[in-house]
Amino acid sequence: MFEEFKKNMIKEFEMTDIGEMSYFLGVEVSQSEKGIFISQKKYAKEIIRKFNMNNCKLIATPVEVRVKLRRDSPGISIDPTLYKSLVGSLRYLTITRPDIVFAVGLGRRYMEEPRQEHFKVAKRILRYVRGSIDQGLFYTRCTDSRSVGYTDSDYGGDLDERKSTSGYMFNIGSAAFSWSSKKQSIVALSSCEAEYIAASACACQAI
Repeated sequence: MFEEFKKNMIKEFEMTDIGEMSYFLGVEVSQSEKGIFISQKKYAKEIIRKFNMNNCKLIATPVEVRVKLRRDSPGISIDPTLYKSLVGSLRYLTITRPDIVFAVGLGRRYMEEPRQEHFKVAKRILRYVRGSIDQGLFYTRCTDSRSVGYTDSDYGGDLDERKSTSGYMFNIGSAAFSWSSKKQSIVALSSCEAEYIAASACACQAI
């Protein structure tokens, strides 16, 4: 079926079959009999070099536990262009790295007037990425194709607006294929309400 589709496409459009995909817009694809591995190792190395983090100390987590930030956090102001470039680069890395989605979303809240503390959080993500540069998504062949979803939320994690953050992740087989970490659009009045809002968003994505 796939070969027939390719022939029809080549007849209809001016195109060339260059074989299996191995690299596309910074995303590396390695295909084997065991499965497909998707990563952004080369891109991660480029942004680590771009922001002079080649010799940084490695850490095991992308963000400190229970970290709390404010728009008016103490410390000197950071060049917004530099900060936006760093956070934007990290956002593109979340294509294959769901483990940094929450941390990147946290840093993204302070794009307009970044302070030293915000910049420190963003640079910590790079330190984590450098220590886990080989990570990615590995999709194996499997007979079980059920979709399994997980969801959670914090309560009032945004100290400026008192909004909570919803998160979900879906797996099919061996690896994640859909994930999100997003500040809720309304202020939850209890941790239970924050959990219901997160569960509702997860259910909509599942459907």
